[in-house]
Amino acid sequence: MKNGETINRPTAKRLFIALMGLTCVTLVALIFLAWWIPNRGLASINPDLPNIVGTVMAVLSGLAILGTGLLVLTTWLGKDIMFTRLMRLVVIRFLLPVIELMGRLLGIGKDRVRQSFIAMNNSLVLAQRHQLKADRILVLLPHCIQLFDCAIKVTGDINNCVKCGRCSVKGLVEIGQKYGVHISVATGGTLARKVIMELRPKLVVAVACERDLTSGIQDCYPLPVIGVLNERPFGPCFNTTVDVSKIDAVLAEVVVR
Repeated sequence: MKNGETINRPTAKRLFIALMGLTCVTLVALIFLAWWIPNRGLASINPDLPNIVGTVMAVLSGLAILGTGLLVLTTWLGKDIMFTRLMRLVVIRFLLPVIELMGRLLGIGKDRVRQSFIAMNNSLVLAQRHQLKADRILVLLPHCIQLFDCAIKVTGDINNCVKCGRCSVKGLVEIGQKYGVHISVATGGTLARKVIMELRPKLVVAVACERDLTSGIQDCYPLPVIGVLNERPFGPCFNTTVDVSKIDAVLAEVVVR
């Protein structure tokens, strides 16, 4: 099993791919209707207009089908076939809102769609086969990853952790020491952006919930972000945890040792 598969479950990506395919079919159908309905009226203006407009519509439909095919192939093969960065832009800026709407119409929960989007984004980022020095990578954590009643605060410096093992921070400190990457705990989006601006990493591995990861991936583009979902046994934003092995797997794939 590839390391990337630990954070990109095939079942998670399939939902996004299915919704993306449905969106593509819908778009092609709308393009056809946009050409077919006024077709006769165009002919009355100029006999060549229906053919010209039809050609334009066919090109747009072809691009939609080609883009969908490239996304599926890149995700399936795990390789940067072509235009991966451009495809991330299309997915993040344009497809996600449409696919969220499509999911809502089909009764699919927003978090399920976001989980699938995060898995798709991770596939596209990992397909680019980044090989970076440890000091160009930032692991960004939410403050709720630490126990609420812990007297030792790690927001300023995660190495303040005394490694008692009561929360996930101990394992994350050890990951930082193992790879030498930057690890920062942020209390919110403003601080997270400040840390990114100061460190200027080439890649971010972010831990958060579906909503925060999705918005973070969108805000950070074109900076590549690999999202790792946290676990919330006590509800949102309180004593959350993370599977440290997933972060280890990502770093093993992208850090030049």
